[in-house]
This record gives sequence, C-alpha cells and structure tokens, in this order.
Amino acid sequence: MPTTRLHRSLRAALLGLAANVVLTTAKFTAGILGHSHALVADAVESLADIFSSLLVWRGVVVAAEPADEDHPYGHGKAEPLAAAGVSTMLLVAAGWIAIESARAMFKPHESPAAFTLLVLLSVIGIKEGLFRFVARESSAVQSSAIRTDAWHHRSDAITSLAAAIGISVALFGGPRFASADDVAAIVAAGIIGWNGWRLLRPALSELMDRAPSREIVERVRHVAERSPEVVRVEKCRVRKMGHQLYVDIHIEVDPKMTVERAHEVAHAVKDRVCAQLPRVRDVLVHIEPARGGEARPA
Repeated sequence: MPTTRLHRSLRAALLGLAANVVLTTAKFTAGILGHSHALVADAVESLADIFSSLLVWRGVVVAAEPADEDHPYGHGKAEPLAAAGVSTMLLVAAGWIAIESARAMFKPHESPAAFTLLVLLSVIGIKEGLFRFVARESSAVQSSAIRTDAWHHRSDAITSLAAAIGISVALFGGPRFASADDVAAIVAAGIIGWNGWRLLRPALSELMDRAPSREIVERVRHVAERSPEVVRVEKCRVRKMGHQLYVDIHIEVDPKMTVERAHEVAHAVKDRVCAQLPRVRDVLVHIEPARGGEARPA
C-alpha cells in the first residue's frame, strides 16, 4: 500500500475520531441538561462512532502491513473486517435507540429545551461536511473501511436531523407533543439500521472473496489474451484483498511449446496484466495446451 494512501486513510479516520469525541460530549451534555431523549440517543450513536473510528484506524494500519510468512497475501482483509465491525455497531446502535425511545414514548417527560435544537443544527452541518470529505478520500484510496466510516458520518447527520425535527415539533407543539422527540429517535434508528445493513453486505462479500465487477475480470482476460503466443484464456479468477487484486488465470498455448518458452510466456502475461491494471498485486498463471488452436505470432 503506497504511503500516500495510508496517510490519506489515517487522516480521514483520525479527523472523524477527533470530531466524534467533541460532538459526543456536546450532545450528551446538551441532551441530559435539555431533557431530550432524541439528543441522548444521538449521543449514544456518536459514541459508537468513536469506537468505529478506532476500528477503522486500526484496520487501515493493519492492512498496510506487508505480506509475511503467516499472511503471504498480505493483510488487506483487515479493511473489510473493520468495515463489517463498524456496520455491526450501526445495527446495534439502531436497535438500542429504537427500544429505548419506544419505552420513553409512554412515559411522561419534560419537553426538550430550546438550546438542544441549536446544538443539533451545528452537529448536522459538521457531520455533513465530514461525510463529504471522508467520502472523497475513500473514493481516492479505494478503501471499504473508510467508505463505511464516511457513511457513518452521514448516518449521524441524519439522526441529528431527525432529532432536530422531533425537538422542533415538541417545542412548538407544547407538552402534548413532547413524545415527538421519541418518535424522531425511532425514525432515526430505522435509518441507521438500514445504512448498517447496506454497508455490511459489501464488507461480507469481500471477506467471502466475491469476485469484483465483471468489467475488471473482462479487462484482465482481454489484456492476457492480447499477449503474444497466448491462444486464449481458459479461466480467469480475480479476488479483492483490501484495495488490491489477485488474479488466478489459465492460458492456452501451443502444445509443442517448450517448458522454458511457456515459462517466459507466463511471466510476460503477468507483467502485462500488472502493468496495465495497477491495482493487480499478483498474477498466478497456469499453462494449458491449446486444443485445436495455433499460437498467434509474437
């Protein structure tokens, strides 16, 4: 993993971590003093953000470690593991917020204080800004963990918006609408849960070595087939490890070709694929005798 990629990934994760520490403290304090269940629930979700940012940070660092004897393919799986952990935290936070808010709906409580609305509006602006910045960085470095962390910021902005709407209804509607604060928290929990599941699926797919897009696989096949003395590509498998790709490919060559020449062709295919697809970390080439075909001239 290039140093620039690691630096940008860590910067995005640590910026989110610092912001979450400040915002969580502010929301907890304002929620308790301002009698807002939605704001306290939002603070709990932000507390999960802190742990998720720590998880993403650690995942990015581990993924950057080079291959070793125990991990010959490197440590790239640490990123989808971190992404799965963050997504699971979103789902747990959504469940907790929904349960606690549902309980509070049927209990008498004070209407939230007006200053809680100002706190939430500030939080929404900060979190939306964080989402846009971290999302850009995740696209640039091709990191599932950073992308998940970005959407965690967006989820926090959405829960804060829902809480702000609920508090506004409670403030302007009077005591009869005090439970609007709790309804807003339940709506926010549903949104958090949906985002958690949406982000968990690609992380699990990567952990299960799901093939990347068909476009990438076809690109690898095309590059290999255009290599000199390759009759055709019989089989091509591509899997993702962090941001890098590993290719297993079977190529057919002239059955009368010497072992030495076949070895040279295999290396040429590997070099060609790695040169034209920079994300490809390694290519394992298996030689097959062409059946009923002649090798193209070099």
